[in-house]
Amino acid sequence: MIPPNPAAQEDRATATRNRILETAEGLFRSMGYQKTAVADIARELGMSPANVYRFFASKSAINEAIAARLLEGVASDLESIADGPGAAADRLRAMMRLLHARHMALFFKEKRMHDMVTAAMSEHWGVIAAFVARIEAALARVLADGAARGEFAALEPALTARMMKQATMCWMHP
Repeated sequence: MIPPNPAAQEDRATATRNRILETAEGLFRSMGYQKTAVADIARELGMSPANVYRFFASKSAINEAIAARLLEGVASDLESIADGPGAAADRLRAMMRLLHARHMALFFKEKRMHDMVTAAMSEHWGVIAAFVARIEAALARVLADGAARGEFAALEPALTARMMKQATMCWMHP
């Protein structure tokens, strides 16, 4: 008897988790976050709900993983702008435009996914706190760089970034 290969088992588990997330995201987009049940996800995958629960402890865990995937793209793009070339003011404008465009697209073009993000915010999912922290950190890096280059007056980067984030909540918060 050949002993099980832990790396191969981990690869299969990761592949199954990804299939569950892709299927759940597809159902969220078509049926809506609130209307999709774990049983729906399991049925689409041809497995039992108990098997889905082997990979995710709850529907909330699936939701949080999907929200993390959605927000990762936005955060990565913001960080690329923040760490890229150019004047700090230009990078800040580009970051604000990106945030605005992504949030408007989510609200108007992906309403069902917007509902999931709204739930994530109201239920205080950790993924939202991590996303906000990444936004604030990227803004703070640009602000610190601008102050160091003399583009901006002396400022406290972390505090100013938090205030900028708060000032834009009217078009970023669901």
